[in-house]
Amino acid sequence: MTTFYDTPVHVARGEGVWLWDTDGRKYLDCYNNVPHVGHCNPRVVEAIATQAAQLNTHTRYVHDLILDYGEALTSKFDHDLESLLMVCSGSEANDVALRMAQAMTGNTGIIGTDDTYHGNTSAVSQLNSSKTPVGGYLPHVRQVPAPDNMAPLGGDRTKQAEAFAQDVEQAVAKLQASGHGISALILCPYFANEGFPTLERGFLDRAIGAVRNAGGLIIADEVQPGFGRIGSHWWGHERLGFAPDIVTLGKPMGNGHPVAAVVTRHDILTCFQEAFRYFNTFGGNPVSAAAAMAVFQVIEDDNLVGNAADVGEYTLNLLRQVQSHRDVIADVRGAGLFMGVELWRDGAPATALCARMVNEMRERGVLLHSVGRHDNTLKLRPPCVFSRENADQLADVMDQALSVVT
Repeated sequence: MTTFYDTPVHVARGEGVWLWDTDGRKYLDCYNNVPHVGHCNPRVVEAIATQAAQLNTHTRYVHDLILDYGEALTSKFDHDLESLLMVCSGSEANDVALRMAQAMTGNTGIIGTDDTYHGNTSAVSQLNSSKTPVGGYLPHVRQVPAPDNMAPLGGDRTKQAEAFAQDVEQAVAKLQASGHGISALILCPYFANEGFPTLERGFLDRAIGAVRNAGGLIIADEVQPGFGRIGSHWWGHERLGFAPDIVTLGKPMGNGHPVAAVVTRHDILTCFQEAFRYFNTFGGNPVSAAAAMAVFQVIEDDNLVGNAADVGEYTLNLLRQVQSHRDVIADVRGAGLFMGVELWRDGAPATALCARMVNEMRERGVLLHSVGRHDNTLKLRPPCVFSRENADQLADVMDQALSVVT
Protein backbone atom coordinates (compact mmCIF):
# COMPACT_ATOMS: atom_id res chain seq x y z
CA MET A 1 0.00 0.00 0.00
CA THR A 2 1.02 3.60 -0.53
CA THR A 3 1.26 5.69 2.65
CA PHE A 4 0.83 9.37 3.41
CA TYR A 5 3.82 11.64 4.08
CA ASP A 6 7.55 11.20 3.61
CA THR A 7 7.66 9.80 7.15
CA PRO A 8 4.46 7.75 7.54
CA VAL A 9 2.35 8.34 10.65
CA HIS A 10 2.24 5.14 12.71
CA VAL A 11 -1.10 5.62 14.45
CA ALA A 12 -1.96 3.96 17.74
CA ARG A 13 -5.33 5.46 18.74
CA GLY A 14 -7.84 8.16 17.95
CA GLU A 15 -10.51 10.24 19.67
CA GLY A 16 -12.69 12.92 18.12
CA VAL A 17 -10.52 15.04 15.80
CA TRP A 18 -7.27 13.69 17.29
CA LEU A 19 -4.87 10.90 16.41
CA TRP A 20 -1.88 9.70 18.46
CA ASP A 21 1.10 7.85 17.05
CA THR A 22 3.03 5.03 18.70
CA ASP A 23 5.42 7.56 20.26
CA GLY A 24 2.52 9.34 21.94
CA ARG A 25 2.58 12.39 19.65
CA LYS A 26 -0.80 14.06 19.10
CA TYR A 27 -2.06 15.15 15.65
CA LEU A 28 -5.01 17.29 14.61
CA ASP A 29 -6.78 15.27 11.92
CA CYS A 30 -7.91 17.64 9.16
CA TYR A 31 -8.18 15.02 6.44
CA ASN A 32 -10.06 11.85 7.37
CA ASN A 33 -13.72 11.96 6.43
CA VAL A 34 -14.26 8.30 7.33
CA PRO A 35 -14.64 9.01 11.11
CA HIS A 36 -17.48 11.38 10.24
CA VAL A 37 -18.70 11.81 13.82
CA GLY A 38 -15.20 11.65 15.31
CA HIS A 39 -12.64 8.91 15.79
CA CYS A 40 -13.92 6.17 18.14
CA ASN A 41 -17.21 7.98 18.79
CA PRO A 42 -18.50 6.28 21.97
CA ARG A 43 -22.07 5.92 20.71
CA VAL A 44 -20.92 4.19 17.54
CA VAL A 45 -18.51 1.96 19.45
CA GLU A 46 -21.27 0.96 21.88
CA ALA A 47 -23.74 0.25 19.06
CA ILE A 48 -21.25 -2.02 17.27
CA ALA A 49 -20.29 -3.89 20.44
CA THR A 50 -23.88 -4.34 21.63
CA GLN A 51 -25.10 -5.68 18.31
CA ALA A 52 -22.06 -7.93 17.85
CA ALA A 53 -22.83 -9.48 21.24
CA GLN A 54 -26.41 -10.26 20.16
CA LEU A 55 -26.41 -11.30 16.51
CA ASN A 56 -24.63 -10.85 13.22
CA THR A 57 -25.72 -12.59 10.03
CA HIS A 58 -26.61 -11.65 6.47
CA THR A 59 -29.66 -9.99 4.94
CA ARG A 60 -31.45 -13.13 3.80
CA TYR A 61 -32.58 -13.29 7.40
CA VAL A 62 -35.02 -10.56 8.37
CA HIS A 63 -33.81 -8.09 10.98
CA ASP A 64 -35.66 -4.98 12.15
CA LEU A 65 -32.58 -2.79 12.50
CA ILE A 66 -31.80 -2.97 8.77
CA LEU A 67 -35.32 -1.83 7.93
CA ASP A 68 -35.32 0.85 10.63
CA TYR A 69 -32.08 2.25 9.27
CA GLY A 70 -33.32 2.14 5.69
CA GLU A 71 -36.43 4.10 6.63
CA ALA A 72 -34.42 6.65 8.63
CA LEU A 73 -31.87 7.20 5.87
CA THR A 74 -34.28 7.40 2.95
CA SER A 75 -36.32 9.99 4.88
CA LYS A 76 -33.44 12.36 4.12
CA PHE A 77 -33.99 12.02 0.35
CA ASP A 78 -36.50 13.54 -2.04
CA HIS A 79 -37.25 12.67 -5.70
CA ASP A 80 -38.82 9.27 -4.83
CA LEU A 81 -35.43 7.94 -3.71
CA GLU A 82 -36.99 5.54 -1.24
CA SER A 83 -35.32 2.18 -1.92
CA LEU A 84 -32.07 1.13 -0.28
CA LEU A 85 -29.55 -1.60 -1.09
CA MET A 86 -26.71 -1.98 1.41
CA VAL A 87 -23.19 -3.06 0.45
CA CYS A 88 -19.74 -2.86 2.07
CA SER A 89 -17.84 -0.15 0.20
CA GLY A 90 -18.26 2.86 -2.05
CA SER A 91 -16.62 0.89 -4.87
CA GLU A 92 -19.32 -1.77 -4.60
CA ALA A 93 -22.02 0.89 -4.43
CA ASN A 94 -20.83 2.55 -7.63
CA ASP A 95 -20.46 -0.81 -9.38
CA VAL A 96 -24.06 -1.64 -8.49
CA ALA A 97 -25.24 1.82 -9.57
CA LEU A 98 -23.70 1.37 -13.02
CA ARG A 99 -25.44 -1.97 -13.41
CA MET A 100 -28.72 -0.46 -12.24
CA ALA A 101 -28.45 2.16 -14.98
CA GLN A 102 -27.65 -0.47 -17.61
CA ALA A 103 -30.59 -2.63 -16.50
CA MET A 104 -33.01 0.31 -16.51
CA THR A 105 -31.96 1.79 -19.86
CA GLY A 106 -30.80 -1.24 -21.82
CA ASN A 107 -27.71 0.79 -22.76
CA THR A 108 -24.08 0.39 -21.71
CA GLY A 109 -22.52 3.83 -22.31
CA ILE A 110 -21.14 5.70 -19.28
CA ILE A 111 -19.92 9.28 -18.95
CA GLY A 112 -17.65 10.58 -16.16
CA THR A 113 -15.11 13.38 -15.89
CA ASP A 114 -11.46 13.21 -16.88
CA ASP A 115 -10.16 13.86 -13.36
CA THR A 116 -12.26 11.64 -11.14
CA TYR A 117 -12.25 8.55 -8.94
CA HIS A 118 -15.21 6.28 -8.19
CA GLY A 119 -13.60 3.16 -6.74
CA ASN A 120 -11.61 0.07 -7.63
CA THR A 121 -13.84 -2.66 -9.05
CA SER A 122 -13.19 -3.62 -12.66
CA ALA A 123 -16.19 -1.62 -13.87
CA VAL A 124 -15.64 1.63 -11.96
CA SER A 125 -11.88 1.59 -12.49
CA GLN A 126 -12.71 2.31 -16.13
CA LEU A 127 -13.81 5.75 -14.94
CA ASN A 128 -10.71 6.57 -12.92
CA SER A 129 -8.35 9.12 -14.41
CA SER A 130 -5.10 8.59 -12.50
CA LYS A 131 -4.23 5.25 -14.10
CA THR A 132 -5.18 4.09 -17.58
CA PRO A 133 -6.65 0.54 -17.43
CA VAL A 134 -4.62 -2.25 -19.00
CA GLY A 135 -5.60 -2.30 -22.67
CA GLY A 136 -6.96 1.23 -22.48
CA TYR A 137 -10.43 2.52 -21.71
CA LEU A 138 -13.28 0.41 -23.01
CA PRO A 139 -15.29 1.91 -25.89
CA HIS A 140 -18.48 2.36 -23.84
CA VAL A 141 -16.74 4.83 -21.49
CA ARG A 142 -16.39 8.55 -22.21
CA GLN A 143 -14.59 11.13 -20.08
CA VAL A 144 -15.45 14.83 -20.29
CA PRO A 145 -13.22 17.67 -19.02
CA ALA A 146 -13.86 18.55 -15.38
CA PRO A 147 -14.69 22.10 -14.26
CA ASP A 148 -11.90 24.07 -12.61
CA ASN A 149 -11.54 27.37 -10.76
CA MET A 150 -8.13 28.40 -12.04
CA ALA A 151 -8.49 27.04 -15.59
CA PRO A 152 -12.25 27.14 -16.21
CA LEU A 153 -13.83 25.37 -19.15
CA GLY A 154 -14.61 27.80 -21.93
CA GLY A 155 -11.91 30.12 -20.62
CA ASP A 156 -14.21 31.89 -18.16
CA ARG A 157 -16.17 30.79 -15.08
CA THR A 158 -19.34 32.38 -16.48
CA LYS A 159 -19.07 30.10 -19.52
CA GLN A 160 -18.10 26.96 -17.65
CA ALA A 161 -21.54 25.36 -17.25
CA GLU A 162 -22.26 25.76 -20.96
CA ALA A 163 -18.85 24.37 -21.94
CA PHE A 164 -19.27 21.38 -19.62
CA ALA A 165 -22.73 20.68 -21.05
CA GLN A 166 -21.43 20.85 -24.62
CA ASP A 167 -18.80 18.25 -23.80
CA VAL A 168 -21.46 15.98 -22.27
CA GLU A 169 -23.67 16.45 -25.33
CA GLN A 170 -20.79 15.44 -27.60
CA ALA A 171 -20.07 12.37 -25.45
CA VAL A 172 -23.72 11.34 -25.61
CA ALA A 173 -23.75 11.72 -29.41
CA LYS A 174 -20.61 9.59 -29.78
CA LEU A 175 -22.00 6.84 -27.55
CA GLN A 176 -25.23 6.79 -29.52
CA ALA A 177 -23.38 6.74 -32.82
CA SER A 178 -21.24 3.80 -31.65
CA GLY A 179 -24.30 1.77 -30.67
CA HIS A 180 -23.62 1.82 -26.92
CA GLY A 181 -26.22 4.43 -26.12
CA ILE A 182 -26.11 6.24 -22.78
CA SER A 183 -26.91 4.46 -19.53
CA ALA A 184 -25.62 7.03 -17.05
CA LEU A 185 -23.70 10.15 -16.24
CA ILE A 186 -21.88 9.49 -12.95
CA LEU A 187 -20.57 12.43 -10.94
CA CYS A 188 -19.59 13.43 -7.47
CA PRO A 189 -21.93 16.43 -7.04
CA TYR A 190 -19.13 18.25 -5.20
CA PHE A 191 -16.50 17.26 -7.80
CA ALA A 192 -14.36 16.28 -4.82
CA ASN A 193 -11.48 14.53 -6.58
CA GLU A 194 -11.45 17.21 -9.24
CA GLY A 195 -10.57 19.77 -6.56
CA PHE A 196 -14.16 20.86 -5.76
CA PRO A 197 -14.39 23.97 -7.99
CA THR A 198 -16.86 26.69 -6.99
CA LEU A 199 -20.05 25.97 -8.97
CA GLU A 200 -23.35 27.78 -8.93
CA ARG A 201 -26.68 26.08 -8.27
CA GLY A 202 -28.01 24.73 -11.56
CA PHE A 203 -24.53 24.20 -13.03
CA LEU A 204 -25.43 20.70 -14.21
CA ASP A 205 -28.94 21.41 -15.51
CA ARG A 206 -28.13 21.49 -19.24
CA ALA A 207 -25.76 18.52 -19.02
CA ILE A 208 -28.33 16.47 -17.11
CA GLY A 209 -30.97 17.41 -19.66
CA ALA A 210 -28.79 16.07 -22.48
CA VAL A 211 -28.34 12.73 -20.70
CA ARG A 212 -32.01 12.36 -19.83
CA ASN A 213 -33.16 13.33 -23.32
CA ALA A 214 -31.05 10.44 -24.62
CA GLY A 215 -32.61 8.02 -22.11
CA GLY A 216 -29.79 7.95 -19.57
CA LEU A 217 -29.84 8.16 -15.77
CA ILE A 218 -27.94 10.41 -13.34
CA ILE A 219 -25.80 8.82 -10.62
CA ALA A 220 -24.69 11.05 -7.73
CA ASP A 221 -21.64 9.66 -5.95
CA GLU A 222 -22.12 11.12 -2.45
CA VAL A 223 -19.33 9.10 -0.82
CA GLN A 224 -17.36 12.26 0.02
CA PRO A 225 -19.85 15.18 0.27
CA GLY A 226 -22.73 13.24 1.83
CA PHE A 227 -24.11 13.09 5.37
CA GLY A 228 -24.03 16.86 5.91
CA ARG A 229 -20.33 17.47 5.39
CA ILE A 230 -20.94 20.45 3.10
CA GLY A 231 -22.94 22.17 5.82
CA SER A 232 -25.88 23.64 3.94
CA HIS A 233 -27.44 20.31 2.99
CA TRP A 234 -27.30 16.62 3.80
CA TRP A 235 -26.35 15.83 0.22
CA GLY A 236 -24.21 17.42 -2.45
CA HIS A 237 -26.89 17.09 -5.14
CA GLU A 238 -29.17 19.31 -3.05
CA ARG A 239 -26.56 22.04 -3.10
CA LEU A 240 -26.35 21.99 -6.92
CA GLY A 241 -30.12 21.65 -7.16
CA PHE A 242 -30.65 18.51 -9.24
CA ALA A 243 -32.56 15.26 -8.84
CA PRO A 244 -30.40 12.12 -9.21
CA ASP A 245 -31.88 8.78 -10.18
CA ILE A 246 -29.35 6.83 -8.10
CA VAL A 247 -27.22 7.94 -5.12
CA THR A 248 -24.19 6.04 -3.83
CA LEU A 249 -22.90 6.26 -0.25
CA GLY A 250 -19.83 4.95 1.57
CA LYS A 251 -16.88 6.01 3.75
CA PRO A 252 -18.52 8.16 6.50
CA MET A 253 -21.70 6.08 6.65
CA GLY A 254 -20.40 3.80 9.42
CA ASN A 255 -17.67 6.01 10.91
CA GLY A 256 -15.00 3.51 9.89
CA HIS A 257 -17.09 0.35 9.92
CA PRO A 258 -17.20 -1.00 6.33
CA VAL A 259 -20.73 -0.16 5.25
CA ALA A 260 -22.07 1.55 2.13
CA ALA A 261 -25.32 1.80 0.20
CA VAL A 262 -27.16 2.59 -3.00
CA VAL A 263 -30.34 4.66 -2.76
CA THR A 264 -32.70 4.79 -5.73
CA ARG A 265 -36.29 4.67 -6.92
CA HIS A 266 -38.30 1.49 -6.45
CA ASP A 267 -38.71 0.94 -10.20
CA ILE A 268 -34.95 1.10 -10.78
CA LEU A 269 -34.16 -1.30 -7.93
CA THR A 270 -36.81 -3.73 -9.15
CA CYS A 271 -35.45 -3.64 -12.70
CA PHE A 272 -31.93 -4.21 -11.39
CA GLN A 273 -32.89 -7.20 -9.26
CA GLU A 274 -34.75 -8.78 -12.18
CA ALA A 275 -31.69 -8.33 -14.43
CA PHE A 276 -28.92 -9.30 -12.00
CA ARG A 277 -30.44 -11.11 -8.94
CA TYR A 278 -27.88 -9.29 -6.79
CA PHE A 279 -26.91 -10.51 -3.32
CA ASN A 280 -24.16 -9.22 -1.02
CA THR A 281 -23.26 -11.50 1.91
CA PHE A 282 -22.09 -8.78 4.29
CA GLY A 283 -24.04 -5.80 2.93
CA GLY A 284 -26.57 -4.71 5.52
CA ASN A 285 -25.60 -7.18 8.23
CA PRO A 286 -26.96 -6.20 11.68
CA VAL A 287 -23.64 -4.93 13.04
CA SER A 288 -23.13 -2.71 9.99
CA ALA A 289 -26.69 -1.46 10.31
CA ALA A 290 -26.10 -0.69 14.01
CA ALA A 291 -22.97 1.31 13.20
CA ALA A 292 -24.75 3.23 10.44
CA MET A 293 -27.79 3.95 12.62
CA ALA A 294 -25.58 5.27 15.43
CA VAL A 295 -23.80 7.60 12.98
CA PHE A 296 -27.16 8.83 11.67
CA GLN A 297 -28.42 9.52 15.20
CA VAL A 298 -25.25 11.36 16.27
CA ILE A 299 -25.44 13.60 13.19
CA GLU A 300 -29.01 14.48 14.10
CA ASP A 301 -28.67 14.73 17.89
CA ASP A 302 -25.44 16.77 17.82
CA ASN A 303 -26.49 18.96 14.85
CA LEU A 304 -23.33 18.13 12.95
CA VAL A 305 -24.76 19.55 9.71
CA GLY A 306 -25.11 22.89 11.47
CA ASN A 307 -21.66 22.53 12.97
CA ALA A 308 -20.18 21.89 9.54
CA ALA A 309 -21.82 25.06 8.24
CA ASP A 310 -20.75 27.25 11.17
CA VAL A 311 -17.20 25.99 11.68
CA GLY A 312 -16.69 25.66 7.94
CA GLU A 313 -17.47 29.32 7.32
CA TYR A 314 -15.28 30.32 10.25
CA THR A 315 -12.41 28.21 8.91
CA LEU A 316 -12.71 29.59 5.39
CA ASN A 317 -12.49 33.14 6.76
CA LEU A 318 -9.33 32.25 8.69
CA LEU A 319 -7.76 30.67 5.61
CA ARG A 320 -8.57 33.75 3.55
CA GLN A 321 -6.80 35.86 6.16
CA VAL A 322 -3.74 33.67 5.62
CA GLN A 323 -4.18 34.08 1.87
CA SER A 324 -4.18 37.88 2.22
CA HIS A 325 -0.46 37.91 3.02
CA ARG A 326 0.66 34.75 1.21
CA ASP A 327 0.97 35.28 -2.54
CA VAL A 328 1.47 31.58 -3.13
CA ILE A 329 -2.18 30.94 -2.21
CA ALA A 330 -4.11 31.44 -5.44
CA ASP A 331 -7.54 30.31 -4.24
CA VAL A 332 -9.36 29.36 -1.05
CA ARG A 333 -12.70 27.62 -1.52
CA GLY A 334 -15.07 25.11 -0.04
CA ALA A 335 -18.38 24.41 1.65
CA GLY A 336 -18.95 23.22 5.19
CA LEU A 337 -16.06 21.10 6.43
CA PHE A 338 -14.72 20.40 2.96
CA MET A 339 -12.18 23.02 1.89
CA GLY A 340 -9.18 23.57 -0.34
CA VAL A 341 -6.22 25.95 -0.47
CA GLU A 342 -4.80 26.04 -4.00
CA LEU A 343 -1.11 26.91 -4.40
CA TRP A 344 0.43 28.54 -7.47
CA ARG A 345 3.88 30.01 -8.05
CA ASP A 346 5.27 31.88 -11.07
CA GLY A 347 2.00 31.45 -12.93
CA ALA A 348 1.90 27.66 -12.60
CA PRO A 349 0.45 25.05 -10.23
CA ALA A 350 2.84 24.65 -7.29
CA THR A 351 2.72 20.86 -7.08
CA ALA A 352 6.12 20.33 -5.44
CA LEU A 353 5.48 23.14 -2.98
CA CYS A 354 2.13 21.59 -2.07
CA ALA A 355 3.82 18.25 -1.36
CA ARG A 356 6.31 20.03 0.92
CA MET A 357 3.44 21.76 2.71
CA VAL A 358 1.68 18.44 3.34
CA ASN A 359 4.81 17.06 5.00
CA GLU A 360 5.64 20.28 6.89
CA MET A 361 2.12 20.38 8.34
CA ARG A 362 2.51 16.75 9.41
CA GLU A 363 5.77 17.62 11.17
CA ARG A 364 3.91 20.39 12.99
CA GLY A 365 1.11 18.08 14.17
CA VAL A 366 -1.63 18.76 11.56
CA LEU A 367 -2.67 16.08 9.08
CA LEU A 368 -3.99 16.98 5.63
CA HIS A 369 -3.24 16.05 2.03
CA SER A 370 -3.49 17.25 -1.57
CA VAL A 371 -6.02 17.00 -4.38
CA GLY A 372 -6.72 18.24 -7.89
CA ARG A 373 -5.48 17.64 -11.41
CA HIS A 374 -2.01 18.94 -10.50
CA ASP A 375 -2.02 17.90 -6.81
CA ASN A 376 -1.46 21.55 -5.91
CA THR A 377 -4.44 22.05 -3.61
CA LEU A 378 -4.28 21.37 0.13
CA LYS A 379 -7.34 19.27 0.91
CA LEU A 380 -9.10 19.82 4.24
CA ARG A 381 -11.82 17.34 5.18
CA PRO A 382 -11.80 16.79 8.97
CA PRO A 383 -14.29 14.84 11.08
CA CYS A 384 -17.51 16.83 11.41
CA VAL A 385 -16.96 17.41 15.15
CA PHE A 386 -14.23 19.90 14.15
CA SER A 387 -14.43 23.09 16.26
CA ARG A 388 -13.51 26.75 15.92
CA GLU A 389 -10.59 26.12 18.27
CA ASN A 390 -9.38 23.38 15.94
CA ALA A 391 -9.72 25.82 13.03
CA ASP A 392 -7.56 28.37 14.84
CA GLN A 393 -4.82 25.77 15.24
CA LEU A 394 -5.09 24.74 11.59
CA ALA A 395 -4.76 28.32 10.29
CA ASP A 396 -1.86 29.17 12.62
CA VAL A 397 0.10 26.06 11.68
CA MET A 398 -0.57 26.57 7.98
CA ASP A 399 0.78 30.13 8.16
CA GLN A 400 3.87 28.90 10.00
CA ALA A 401 4.43 26.08 7.52
CA LEU A 402 4.13 28.46 4.56
CA SER A 403 6.90 30.59 6.10
CA VAL A 404 9.18 27.56 6.04
CA VAL A 405 8.41 26.07 2.61
CA THR A 406 8.33 29.37 0.71
